[in-house]
Amino acid sequence: MSKLYIVPTPIGNLKDITLRAIEVLKEVDMILAEDTRKTGHLLNHYAIKTGMLSHHKFNEHKRKEMIISRLLDGETMALVSDAGTPGISDPGFLLIRECIINNIDIESLPGATSFVPALTNSGLPSDRFVFEGFLPHKKGRQKKLKELVSSPYTMIFFESPHRLIKTIEQFIEYFGADRKASISRELTKIFEETQRGTLAELKDYYKGEKIKGEIVIIVEGSQ
Repeated sequence: MSKLYIVPTPIGNLKDITLRAIEVLKEVDMILAEDTRKTGHLLNHYAIKTGMLSHHKFNEHKRKEMIISRLLDGETMALVSDAGTPGISDPGFLLIRECIINNIDIESLPGATSFVPALTNSGLPSDRFVFEGFLPHKKGRQKKLKELVSSPYTMIFFESPHRLIKTIEQFIEYFGADRKASISRELTKIFEETQRGTLAELKDYYKGEKIKGEIVIIVEGSQ
C-alpha cells in the first residue's frame, strides 16, 4: 500500500532517533534524502540498507511528478532532511501537498527538531510562541521585523554563524537592547552552547567569538 512517511532525523547526536523511525527507514521501498551523503552516514550507523533518492530544494519541483507516480504505483517512501523534521525550514511541503492532492496516505512521525530544545532551555515563556525560521535576507526583512516589534509571543529564529552579529544588531534596532534573548548553537553535539541575556549582552559576548554551528535564537515577546 502506497504511503509517504515524514521521518525526523537527529539534529546532531545520532542516538536522538526513535525506534519507530529506524523501523520505518528499514521497511520502506525508498528513502527521499535532502543529501544522500549525510543521510548515508545515519543509515550506515544503524545498518539500514534501503536505497536513497535525492530530494532537495533544487530538484523537488521536477522530481515530484516521478515520485508521485511511483507512490501511486504502490511504493512506500520515507522523506528525511539533513537533520530534524522535513518541512521545518527544509524541503518537504511541496511533496506533502502533492500527496494530499493525489490522495496518497501520509504518516508523520514525531521526533527531533532544533527549535524545541532551544525554546525549552531558554528560560523565556514557552506557552505561546511564533516560529519565524530564517528571516528574509533582503527583501521583506525590515517589514517582517516591524511586524514582530509588538508581538507578545516568544519568537524563534534560525540563523547562520556569519550573519549572527548583524541579526543581533537588527534585533537591538527594532526590539531594543534590553530585550531578553537566548542563543543556542550546536544543539545535541559535543560543543553545544546556550547563552542567555539581553540582546546587548549577547552582542558583546559573540562579537569577539569565532562562531560555528547551526544557531537558534529565542527572543522575548513585547511586554
